Amino acid sequence: MLILASASPRRKELLENLGYKFECLVADTDETLEKGIDGYNAVYELAYRKAKTVAAIKPDGVILASDTVVFCDGEILGKPNDRADAEKMLRRLSGKKHTVYTGVCVMDGEKCERLVSAAEVEFYPLDDALIEWYLDTNEPYDKAGAYGIQGKGSVLVKKIDGDYFTVMGLPCAEVFRALKKFQILPE
Repeated sequence: MLILASASPRRKELLENLGYKFECLVADTDETLEKGIDGYNAVYELAYRKAKTVAAIKPDGVILASDTVVFCDGEILGKPNDRADAEKMLRRLSGKKHTVYTGVCVMDGEKCERLVSAAEVEFYPLDDALIEWYLDTNEPYDKAGAYGIQGKGSVLVKKIDGDYFTVMGLPCAEVFRALKKFQILPE
């Protein structure tokens, strides 16, 4: 049985669209990171911790865990704490390039497959009116970097170099290949 260790509606939708049958189980995982860690190593570690935590609860399942961060100017931008934090993040990303990292861990007992996918995203310059409009949509508050590329946040993005689904939070093609190694295929 495939278990998605995530509450993300985007990850759930992507797996469903691929045809996987799974259940969701979210466990409380320590997401504290060492100071100064880069985006790649952060998601590599966090996806593993999430998988390990859920595997302890469901040892008979194949666990799929994932984590996504935005990395800009040497700093990780996670989910914003509030409107002011989201505004600060959007202003920071305005007119610049940043990297989105999504880490994935698939675990079944002792067998473990880990990967990190990265995509470079460039934002248009954002004026005050656009930032305020986007903040009013309530879309930015549960997303790394305070934006969702698949929704209204798409108007912020000038260019993407890499896997679109990495920016959404689940690199589908890589996840398919990882799950196949565990004999988990879509129906």
